[in-house]
Amino acid sequence: MVDLKNQYLKIQHQINSGIQEVIDSTTFIKGGKVTEFQKHLEDYLHVKHVIPVANGTDALQISLMALGLKPGDEVITPTFTFIATAEVVALLGLTPVVVDVDFDTFNISIESLKKAITPKTKAIVPVHLFGQNADMEEILQIAREHNLFVVEDACQSIGSDYIFADGQKVKSGCMGDIGCTSFFPSKNLGCFGDGGAIFTNNDELAEKMRAIANHGMVVRYYHDFVGVNSRLDSIQAAILDVKLNFLDKYTTNRQTAASFYDKAFSDCGKLIIPARSEKSTHVFHQYTLQLVDIDRAALVKYLADKGIPAMIYYPVPLHLQKAYTDLRYQQGDFPVAEKLCDCVLSLPMHTELTKDQLEFITKNVLEFVKNKE
Repeated sequence: MVDLKNQYLKIQHQINSGIQEVIDSTTFIKGGKVTEFQKHLEDYLHVKHVIPVANGTDALQISLMALGLKPGDEVITPTFTFIATAEVVALLGLTPVVVDVDFDTFNISIESLKKAITPKTKAIVPVHLFGQNADMEEILQIAREHNLFVVEDACQSIGSDYIFADGQKVKSGCMGDIGCTSFFPSKNLGCFGDGGAIFTNNDELAEKMRAIANHGMVVRYYHDFVGVNSRLDSIQAAILDVKLNFLDKYTTNRQTAASFYDKAFSDCGKLIIPARSEKSTHVFHQYTLQLVDIDRAALVKYLADKGIPAMIYYPVPLHLQKAYTDLRYQQGDFPVAEKLCDCVLSLPMHTELTKDQLEFITKNVLEFVKNKE
């Protein structure tokens, strides 16, 4: 699904040099490389504060901890997403409220969001799934009307732009009160281990989140908040600082591969290609098809036999996960998400895809479809 080896080989000198600098300095935690990467990412995103942390899940948890929410407060998020989004809500004793998504974009449904708001609602966590932003202009308007926090889950969308009605472009994760991302190796901007970051333009929240990520300390050994231990180490920061210089090129490569897939599949009625929102650029963390009357398991096996990986993101919506069984929800409550879980399939998507590889992948997908007609 990803080709991290060949991506590395193209920039190995810069990567190795950055790692060696950290080793020579022996400053492995909170070193200068972390500060450099933080500043460079702030400049790239045009955001006031970046707080590097240990992973994307920590970024979400620390963000919610900083908002002063209390047990029982409701946090709305889409049911079609990775589990971490609801996981941190539950871990903090808050109440996860899930809503449906749009069939075309896979992102949170504005109508479903509006219906879910109650007097207990305190925050919205939109997920910019697969690399395309949710409708943030609408979400921010709803949040203002109901005095709600907005925490963007931008773990799959770093580098994408949202375009407001007035033409203003803002980077993903930098529109709400707080934004979060992951630097897991397979992400569009990935390190060689775990890593994550929080974004905000709010000075007070930034100071609090920096403290929470460091055991609640503002001054060493003086703990003003209940905190956690969540740090991006210096070696990972050095790697990310190099790769940040190539992020726009990586995005272009992904978009080129997506266009190849689009052209190959656009005339096949049994394959629905990913929709593009007019309000957002798409950085294609995943390229996800919707299958129409196709045996998905058989297609996955057919491709695997040809040496082609394919993944299902995600096979079960949050409201039907065993760990999150809730009497408020049952099968059928969120029909769009449930249908998507049954029909989506993601094909290889990364920065190193060649024309030969893309031709091989698309040829085999189309041959399977044709043979089953």
